Amino acid sequence: AFALFYAPWCGYCKKLEPIWQEVGAELTRSGSPVRVGKMDGTAYSGVASEFGVRGYPTIKLLKGELAYNYKGPRTKDDIIEFTNRVSGPAVRSLPSRQMFEHVLKRHSVLFLYVGGESPLKEKYTEVASELIVYTYFFSASEDVLPESVTLHELPSVVVFKDGTYFTYDEYEDSSLSSWVNRERFQSYLPIDGFTLYELGETGKLVAIAVTDEKDPTERSSRPASLMLCSSLSSRDFQFGHMDGNDYINSLIMGEVSVPSIIILNTSNEQYFVPAEPVEDLQQLLQFFSSVLDGSAPAYGGDGILQRIKRVAYDARSTVMSVFRSSPLLGCFLFGLPLGVISLMCYGICMAESDDDTELMKRDGFTDEEEEEGEEEEQQRLTAGAEGEEDEDAEKIEQKSLAEKKVD
Repeated sequence: AFALFYAPWCGYCKKLEPIWQEVGAELTRSGSPVRVGKMDGTAYSGVASEFGVRGYPTIKLLKGELAYNYKGPRTKDDIIEFTNRVSGPAVRSLPSRQMFEHVLKRHSVLFLYVGGESPLKEKYTEVASELIVYTYFFSASEDVLPESVTLHELPSVVVFKDGTYFTYDEYEDSSLSSWVNRERFQSYLPIDGFTLYELGETGKLVAIAVTDEKDPTERSSRPASLMLCSSLSSRDFQFGHMDGNDYINSLIMGEVSVPSIIILNTSNEQYFVPAEPVEDLQQLLQFFSSVLDGSAPAYGGDGILQRIKRVAYDARSTVMSVFRSSPLLGCFLFGLPLGVISLMCYGICMAESDDDTELMKRDGFTDEEEEEGEEEEQQRLTAGAEGEEDEDAEKIEQKSLAEKKVD
C-alpha cells in the first residue's frame, strides 16, 4: 500500500493532491500491485501516530512489516520510480551479461553483489532492505561481468559509477551500510537544497562550484572540476555545482561571489572558502589539501552564537521577503500589531500620568493642611509664652510692692 497522510489545512497537501491522483492512475494503468490511498491524519490521529507521522504531507510505502518514507521531489515521475523500486525485491538478480549491460546504462550508480551464498550476501540483503529508498541493489554471478571488470576475491560488493567501479573493503570502509550510504551518489552532480540535505548523510565534505548558468565560460570549466574529482579521494569529498549563489548565501548567512568554490561540512555546519581567488587547478588542489589537513580557516558552525544569528537572519529574511512580494501586506501584518502596541503603551502611560496627578493633588492638600496646623500650633505656643511672661511680670511687680510696704 502507498499512503499519503495529509491535513485539510495544509497548503502543501493541496498542491500535492492532483499529483497524487496522477500517481494512482498511472500505477493502476501499469498493472502495479501497489494500491494508492490517502488518510486525513488529523481525523485519524491514532493511526498517524502509529506510523510515526510528524508533519504533513507524509508519504509512506507499506511493505510487509516495514514502512518506507518518501523524501524525494514531489513529482509524478519521481514518486512512481520510488514506488517501483521499493515495492519490488530488495535485491534483484541479473541472470545474463546483456541484462547487466542494460541495467548499467539505465542507472548512474549501480550496487552489485558478486558471488554465491555467504555471510556477506546476508549483510548485503539487510543493507538493501534498509537503503532501497535511495538506490537499486543487484546480484549476479562472476560470469555475468564483462572482462574489463576484475575482482581480486569472491564474494564481493561492487559499485559502478562515473565510468569506473569500486570494491567494498570491510577493513578500510568500515560497515557495509556506511559505505553504501557514502557511495550512492555520482562523484560530480548538480546540487540543490534537497540534494545537499541528502549529501549530508554521507559524512563527506561537499565541494560546490558556485556558477552562473548563463555564462558559457563557466559551463566549460566544469570538466576541470571532474578532473579534480578523479585526482582526490572520493572517501573525503563529494563534488558538484550549484547555479547562482542565493541558496548558498542564505545557508552561510553571508555572500559568496560567482563563480567561486566553497566546501561545506554538513555535520557541524562549518564552511571553507579560499583566502584568495583560485586561478588554476594547482591552487584549487592546494585549497582542498589545506581543508583536509586542518590549516584552512573554518567559518560558521553550530554553536550558540551561530544559532542566535540564524534565528535573527531567518526573521530578517522573512520580513524582507514579505515586503518584497507584497509591500501593502507587509505594512498591514507588521504595522497593525505595532500600532496596537503603541496605543496600549500610550494608554498605560496616560493612566499612570493621571494617577500621579491625583496623588500630587492629594499630597498638595495634605501639605497645606499641615502648614495651617503648624501655624495654629505656633500661634498657641507664642500666646502661651506671652501669657507666662505677663504672669511673671505681675508676680515681680506684686513682690516689689510688698517689699516697699515692709520698708
